Amino acid sequence: MAAHRLYLDYAASSPASEASLAAERAYEEAPYAGANPNSLHTMGRLAARALDGARADLARGLGGGFRPADVTFTSGGTESNNLALWGLAEGARARDRKRTRVILSSIEHDSVLDVTPSLRDRGFDVTLAPAQRDGRVAPEAVHELLGRDVALVSVMSANNETGIVQDVNRIGKLAHDAGALMHTDAVQAFGRIPLALSNVDAVSIAAHKIGGPVGVGALAVRSRVALRPQSFGGGQEQGRRAGTQDVRGALAFAAAARDCLAHLEERRMTTARNARHLVNVLCAPDTGIHQTVEMGFDAGRLPGMVSLLVDGVDSETLVLTLDEAGFEVSAGSACSSGNLDPSHVLLAMGIPRNEAFNSLRISFDERVDDQDLMRFAETLMQVVSTKRYGR
Repeated sequence: MAAHRLYLDYAASSPASEASLAAERAYEEAPYAGANPNSLHTMGRLAARALDGARADLARGLGGGFRPADVTFTSGGTESNNLALWGLAEGARARDRKRTRVILSSIEHDSVLDVTPSLRDRGFDVTLAPAQRDGRVAPEAVHELLGRDVALVSVMSANNETGIVQDVNRIGKLAHDAGALMHTDAVQAFGRIPLALSNVDAVSIAAHKIGGPVGVGALAVRSRVALRPQSFGGGQEQGRRAGTQDVRGALAFAAAARDCLAHLEERRMTTARNARHLVNVLCAPDTGIHQTVEMGFDAGRLPGMVSLLVDGVDSETLVLTLDEAGFEVSAGSACSSGNLDPSHVLLAMGIPRNEAFNSLRISFDERVDDQDLMRFAETLMQVVSTKRYGR
């Protein structure tokens, strides 16, 4: 195993930021540490006040007119997405019994797409909006699917494999024109790019994607929107999500968000510059390495997400060989029980199955410098050359 390891899988989970760790240390020293924020005594009220401060920080970070009271804390992006789909669809149908259809994009995260069977069990039809070869979900394609029977539209803000940013604000306007609600999974986008959410009714975010702790997320839902709760037994979070809140995690999440948003533009520029350099080196002629989507690292793409296709070498071989060399990356596909399945995102974009098997995702932020990325590039090109040509 290599002595000097380089972690390049920030899209899966980013290393804890100093801001987040400092917030956790400060919580441990606070008099209300360990207190239940739902208790009426002094320590409980202090904990509740701290929790509300974190709620306000996240609402400000989302922009788009979201208020602190709109923010519901969850256990992460998966719970936020699940709660949004079930809760919003059922809330919309309760107000209008004809609203029995949900539109999802075909490139959503599994925590959205895998809700489809349970939505159908609950009496909803689910329609998938197609993706284009450039990774975008065209608003026009969603518009063609809309009708007065649609309860909810859910399209992610930025894809977790390609990094392509979606026009969720425009899609949200079209959904509203048809009387439907709009949700976006902004787990990858929040804290990385400016968000445009004025036509979005609900947004999911997660702490561990921006240097906060694992196991903390939030779902922001506008107060005018009906959300049917999916857990019961305490009435916390204004009745939207039962269970004693993780104050420590919420404070660390808010601290990580403040830090990211305060330095968003400069960090975005640095990360995008490094990503461009990496792609220019790796995707030079005759390397056998290509971008999944031929697009620059500007407003249309997350700055630190590099998605590649490698000629003649499968994802599993690439990931394991690079891991042995000290580089931790991921594939654009999931490995389960020894069987590698091609990414549903890449297949939905029209990439042939045999090419989708050869995908690789490299993700990082400003904490990874250009010198380390070049060291990685040299190793990857050597791996590809060895595996393809035996040299």
